[in-house]
Amino acid sequence: MKTAASAMSALGKLFRTTAFKLSFAYLVIFALFAFVALGYVAWNAQRLLSDQFASTIDAEINGLSDQYRIGGLRRLVNIVERRSRTPGASLYLVTTNTGERVAGNVGALPAGVIDNPGQFETDYARTEEPDAPASHALVRVYRLPGGFRLLVGRDMEESARLRDVIRRAFGYSLLFISVLGCAGAWFITRRVLKRIDDMTATTRIIMAGDLSGRVKVAGTGDELDRLANNLNDMLERIGELMHGMREVSDNIAHDLKTPLTRLRNKADEALRLAKTPEELKAALEANIEESDNLIRIFNALLMIARLEAGGTHEELSDFYAAEVVSGIAELYEALAEEAGVPLEVCVEDDLPIHGSRELLGQAVANLLDNALKYGASTGTDGARPITVTAKRADGTVEIAVADRGPGIPEAERDHVLERFVRLETARSRPGFGLGLSLAAAVARLHGGVLRLEDNGPGLRAVLLLPPKDTERPQLPPPNAAA
Repeated sequence: MKTAASAMSALGKLFRTTAFKLSFAYLVIFALFAFVALGYVAWNAQRLLSDQFASTIDAEINGLSDQYRIGGLRRLVNIVERRSRTPGASLYLVTTNTGERVAGNVGALPAGVIDNPGQFETDYARTEEPDAPASHALVRVYRLPGGFRLLVGRDMEESARLRDVIRRAFGYSLLFISVLGCAGAWFITRRVLKRIDDMTATTRIIMAGDLSGRVKVAGTGDELDRLANNLNDMLERIGELMHGMREVSDNIAHDLKTPLTRLRNKADEALRLAKTPEELKAALEANIEESDNLIRIFNALLMIARLEAGGTHEELSDFYAAEVVSGIAELYEALAEEAGVPLEVCVEDDLPIHGSRELLGQAVANLLDNALKYGASTGTDGARPITVTAKRADGTVEIAVADRGPGIPEAERDHVLERFVRLETARSRPGFGLGLSLAAAVARLHGGVLRLEDNGPGLRAVLLLPPKDTERPQLPPPNAAA
């Protein structure tokens, strides 16, 4: 009983699927089309056969009437008798004006038939088979000169057989169509249902917490494969976001623990040791400074999260990147001069961008701030400059900040774009490891990419953005070789 119930449940599931319903609808439409097509063929075949019968009857009527005019009744009777003895479906009858039979192979007719000239269908009996069931024929009655009647007809048995053949063809065709259609619908539905079940099983694995599950791709390139590829891409992105969230949580717990502990210790130290208002004021100012650092970290994290979520599209507008880059470079000239590092700026004028002026300025400022903190270098010939350039390159707007410092090893260039990542050589300098991550998020918001390159020596940080007057080009991966 359980097996039968399980089978009925499986069949019910199969019948409820969209694929089966579509296949069944297609079967019904195809069956109707086949029915109409066969009906049209049958109707045309019947009409053609009837026209052929009528044409044959007319030809024989005309020929026999000519023989009557040439040789009279005797000649006509001889020809009719000779033709009547020939096996076949042709019918002949010659009668007097009172209906008495003179010659022919028609033995009995319904009353009044021979008295009505014209063409029509009627029942009849042959002279050699008077007791046989009445047959059906297409006949034409012609009145000869002298009052004699001439009947020429054609038995409709061939037409009846044709109707039977067509009727059987209808039945068998519809049966074959139904059987093959149901089998095809079952096969297609089972195939589609299996792939849907595979997708469902994968989603259940993912809902259970395993984000490594992926939907199987059959490799056929059909719509289910395209759906599977899109789902896998979405799952890959979700996995990356979840990994990033865990990493951010771990980094926040690790990197914010120290300033929070320091903030608490300073407050505790002020409560225990401060004796004068000046000491309390100094302790409060130190705590405020630590709090401002924490606020800056949280603001940067919120900004990165907002950028990655695409929450700033309503603020996008058209502007020239050259104005933004020149303005930020001008702001940092004083800091560069104070650090004793030359700042060289080379910016082309016509660089239209569609995006956020403020965010692009923040990204360029972060790159310049990093260059001044970690890339300032002094050689035997004096301080080595930091260069800022903005130009068109290979269909993109290229904004680059290059320094002559120690640079970043190639193996670490992807890693430093993540949040809270700082190299060991940079731990001694102030910072939180969010500047490059924010710049990379700004680049992604604008449909571009942040690429870190070797400046031989030093680091060259490049923002590649699509210009406003062209479609977005195919950009290289973040740290591909230039």
